[in-house]
Amino acid sequence: MHLKRIFVKITFGVVPVVFILTSSAHAANPDFGVQVERALKQFSMILFGIPGTLDQSAPPTSGPYRTVSQTAEDQVLLASGLQARYITRQAADLTDQIVLIPKDNPVYMVTCVEGARRVIGTNSDGSPKYNPSVQLISLIDGSVQTILRGMDRCDGIRETPWGSILATEEASDGGAYEIIFPLSVANHVIINRATGEIRDPGGAISQFIAKRTALPTIAWEGIVITSSGVVIGGDELRPGTAKPDADGGAIFKFIPQTLRTDTTLITDLSQSPWVAGNVYALQVTCRNDKPQYGQGCEVGLASWIPVNAATARSDANLKEATGYYRPEDMDQDRTYIDPNNPNAVRFCWTDTGASEAYNFAEVVCAVDFDANSPFSPVVAERFIEGDLEFNYFDNLAFQPGTNNLYVLEDGGVEPLVKGNDIFACLPDGFDRDLKSDGCVRVLSVKDSSAEPSGFIFSPDGKTAYLSIQHSDDTNMPLVDDYPTDDIIAITGFQVPLPGSGK
Repeated sequence: MHLKRIFVKITFGVVPVVFILTSSAHAANPDFGVQVERALKQFSMILFGIPGTLDQSAPPTSGPYRTVSQTAEDQVLLASGLQARYITRQAADLTDQIVLIPKDNPVYMVTCVEGARRVIGTNSDGSPKYNPSVQLISLIDGSVQTILRGMDRCDGIRETPWGSILATEEASDGGAYEIIFPLSVANHVIINRATGEIRDPGGAISQFIAKRTALPTIAWEGIVITSSGVVIGGDELRPGTAKPDADGGAIFKFIPQTLRTDTTLITDLSQSPWVAGNVYALQVTCRNDKPQYGQGCEVGLASWIPVNAATARSDANLKEATGYYRPEDMDQDRTYIDPNNPNAVRFCWTDTGASEAYNFAEVVCAVDFDANSPFSPVVAERFIEGDLEFNYFDNLAFQPGTNNLYVLEDGGVEPLVKGNDIFACLPDGFDRDLKSDGCVRVLSVKDSSAEPSGFIFSPDGKTAYLSIQHSDDTNMPLVDDYPTDDIIAITGFQVPLPGSGK
């Protein structure tokens, strides 16, 4: 058979890669897309800092997989060059997003626990013991301490530039709670979610945790916080929930009444910029000469419309804010710099979609050209589109030191969900399109009853932390009267040359 060889030079991000296309008399037109996929894998060390990738998801399991005697690498199928070790096996069940503190040299992680609000036992004084919601976990010895109890499905969590923690609920009436001195607070309890009554273990009103009612009431998950106190987040709402033509979840922005300019840490809840402010919802207009919005206008030119914090979801619907298919996690692209405005922010979020309906999920990235302003123009574009192998997107995280974006699948029982995998995706380079230059599979969770969640990188980009969420715990003992999850550190990431990003 006569083979033809064609040498092709392609630039991924800013990295030039040369590879060979082959064809034969029987295949005179080789599939260029397949060749590009092979090149992504072949040059994974250069592009992703990983010497190999995974061709397939971990095979499915049935029944309770998790056991006391397992190693961390029994939990995950890893690309070559990566290793896994346990941080703890005693994190509360449904541990979701993670934040590392202190930010520059982390010693602890603070986690959100996505369990529903319920009484799980009785305290020594006879009072009801509520579900753990926010936990402090040592990166040194894996010890776990519950900071706050009684939230309803804590999901989104971030550290603020002023040293506090924002923990939010993924519920239709989801609230946002700010915690100061997280290393010193233990077992505070939300007595009343509606009023925001929170008490310390001695029964006194908490001086360290407050419900921030100025922020929108939505099903929170993804969050971006700027140094001035602006908060951008999504409402995890499926389109068609209230009726077949109902909108999906909107993207919201909170602007403090007094923008923060101080760079010091706060020592009192009254010093937070979240005491008062205004809330806006994103409306993609599709045209720049007149309003034109609604179905079909999910990407393009956008603006912010005012809504009320307490009724943010219904107001967004009534005022024709743009709806997405279950906005999930969100992360800020910290490599993005606008020389014309230091307050410009690029942020990306996942929309889960429904793989069983061939809606394979997406990552949308937007640039708010002045996050401090309610009148700032925004441009939103699709950055990653799912497919038969890569779908049902949930969490995501930019890798420090690069502009590579890691995207997690929220696998399930739907027939087209292929696995509980993590993909690494390149930035958009200098080619014509506005999308990632390509993605590769780097990790797969082995337990089919679980999913990967809470993925976050260390500041140097060489270690990632991952929650193996909601495993079947039949074989595992309770801790603190509650089922548990495993949190794993993944090491072996190298930091390749950063891509250009857009």
